[in-house]
Amino acid sequence: MRHMKRTTIAFSLLLALPLAAAAQDAAPASADASATAADSGGWAGSGEFGYAASQGNSHSENLNAKLGLSKDDEVWRNNFFLTALRAKGETTVTTLQNGQAVSEDRYSTTANRYDAGASLGYKYDPRAYVVGALRYEHDDFAANRWQAAASLGFGYIALKNGRTELSFEIAPGYKRYQPADYYVTDTGVTPPQTLLVRPAAQGEPIVRGLANWKYRLTASTRFEDTVLVEAGTDNRYAQNDAGLAVSMTETLALKLGYQVRYNSDTSPGTKSTDQLWTTNLVYSF
Repeated sequence: MRHMKRTTIAFSLLLALPLAAAAQDAAPASADASATAADSGGWAGSGEFGYAASQGNSHSENLNAKLGLSKDDEVWRNNFFLTALRAKGETTVTTLQNGQAVSEDRYSTTANRYDAGASLGYKYDPRAYVVGALRYEHDDFAANRWQAAASLGFGYIALKNGRTELSFEIAPGYKRYQPADYYVTDTGVTPPQTLLVRPAAQGEPIVRGLANWKYRLTASTRFEDTVLVEAGTDNRYAQNDAGLAVSMTETLALKLGYQVRYNSDTSPGTKSTDQLWTTNLVYSF
């Protein structure tokens, strides 16, 4: 299945190349969202969508979507986002039957994640602002089934011009999360019994850090990278989102994205790091 996903992404990129080349001539930088934002009271937004499916010798479906809204003017620096990831494929599923762990191959859900968040920033200086942030995530296949974080702190715009922007945020906050369920085998009985363990939800103070870099490579090509860190005593969470977008028209673009997510504290049987490659169609408004 992993090979199939890579093949699907590669094929999508091959299809995107002619469109990207045409975009260099057909869509000069009117993809500048500043005019659109001005007409919308300072608000700008974008929606992303990607889908891939295969049938035959292998069977899988992959869907991901993202909605983002932002406002950045002389007073406010606000952001809202909502993302979803869902995939199905042929995988091995483990269930408990009469105290025994039984594994079988099924066509089943392999990814199911929803993530939503908001940050509200008030500028007391052209470059500095106070920011409050909220984030909630649910993931059936991650180290934590859900996590919710809230923080209040400061942000600073280190660099901003017509081509690039670099900003940082730092804030104390609080986080609650639910570690994933896991199985343990009791060898003290005959026959050995497999038990399902459901850890209790945990909470702790954290320090939230955010760095965002935007860079316009050409009139129709832009790159963005965002690093989020939520660090506590027991659990440290980090996420990096990088994306390269090529405009086809004033409102449509193709985007290649790469995401890495890390949890320091994991349950048995789960990995600390998750990676996701996406090829999406982006609509800006």
